[in-house]
Amino acid sequence: MRAEPEYDDLAIRAQEIRRDIVTMIHAAGDGHPGPALSIVELVTAMYFSIMRIDPARPRWPDRDRFVLSKGHACPALYAALARRGFFPVGILSSLRSLGSILQGHPDVRKTPGIDSSSGSLGNGIAIGLGMALAARVTGRDYFVYVVAGDGELQEGIVWEAAMAAAHYRTGRLIVFVDQNDFQSGGAVDKINAVAPIAPRWQAFGWHCLEIDGHDLMAICGAAKAAQSETDRPSCIVAHTVKGKGIAFMEGDNTWHKRALNSEELQRALALLA
Repeated sequence: MRAEPEYDDLAIRAQEIRRDIVTMIHAAGDGHPGPALSIVELVTAMYFSIMRIDPARPRWPDRDRFVLSKGHACPALYAALARRGFFPVGILSSLRSLGSILQGHPDVRKTPGIDSSSGSLGNGIAIGLGMALAARVTGRDYFVYVVAGDGELQEGIVWEAAMAAAHYRTGRLIVFVDQNDFQSGGAVDKINAVAPIAPRWQAFGWHCLEIDGHDLMAICGAAKAAQSETDRPSCIVAHTVKGKGIAFMEGDNTWHKRALNSEELQRALALLA
């Protein structure tokens, strides 16, 4: 159920998940460390404080739902699921292996605790909207949380979903935008600017907040505020740093998709000790 762990406990979890991310990407020889590291606090807060879930019942009908729209950042999600008890931590080393339950993008058919397959960018908010509307139709009270990247806000389906969510007054849909200011090809504002983000969502009728996306208590507080918005969906713009936590990766977009070699892994783990 929803818990209230101390900030220090969440911070320890976040560092643990960062270590898992770099270790599993090194073992796989492939992956997206930069995007995964920027959402660590968001995912940590979700799985260890905010969401109503039960690892023993991953398909529990009344659980809160989580959609990772930026599916390439899945190592962060896999680490959180393992640490929360959905599957053994040892399985993390099988990331991207043939036959593994941990594929390069989340697959709802393979991995316990995954609520939606993702990877084709831009679709997560629309999927989350469908889940929120399904809750209303079936009389359930779960919340739906979506983490989307800032670059994928360039997709048209995002704004179709934004319009529909406001129209249907889906207050139990809460979207976190991971604004790390980069997409695969470079800086978002150089490719197709989406900022300022919050005013655009407000114009669609959403409740909006802006926070430091690495401040765990700010994340939890924003989620609590969003939960009280019964008639409006919420967009929480989380300002983050790509590659957060590892100095030689922070703000360096060459780490968008790149595996760590053995020397880089040891440097990263030393920084995360």
